[in-house]
Amino acid sequence: MKLFDGVPDLEKAVGTHLGYSDWHTIDQAQIGAFATATGDHQWIHIDPEQAAKGPFGATIAHGFLVLSLLPILCWQVYDVVGVTMSINYGADKVRFPSPVPVDSRVRAGVELMAVSPNSTGSKVSTRVTIEREGSDKPVCVADMLSIMVP
Repeated sequence: MKLFDGVPDLEKAVGTHLGYSDWHTIDQAQIGAFATATGDHQWIHIDPEQAAKGPFGATIAHGFLVLSLLPILCWQVYDVVGVTMSINYGADKVRFPSPVPVDSRVRAGVELMAVSPNSTGSKVSTRVTIEREGSDKPVCVADMLSIMVP
């Protein structure tokens, strides 16, 4: 994990790749729990038997499940000392270029795009690319925004 000593230190890293998270396995239990939490019970996510006959050959993770892993994955990549909190401000762009079959291992790479003053603190823009082990194509690319409060 890369630690920054305050927002001024973070600003020095704009335009750089901050690193990668650990690998995280997305299993059927996690997919099922996400389906329950969101009400998205589409068969490609929760029915292994039917999904085996489908276009992906197995169940796949919800795109929004993959997106929801950003906090746990990104916290493994970097942190900023001296801020009281970092809050999610949204996303400028999110894409899911390829599926995530059950039992895949994924990790996040984080690039720091910008840091700018904000009325609450500093707005931080990162491009997070989630890759699947063994695949050349990313499974999620998200331009994320957060506010770091001093």
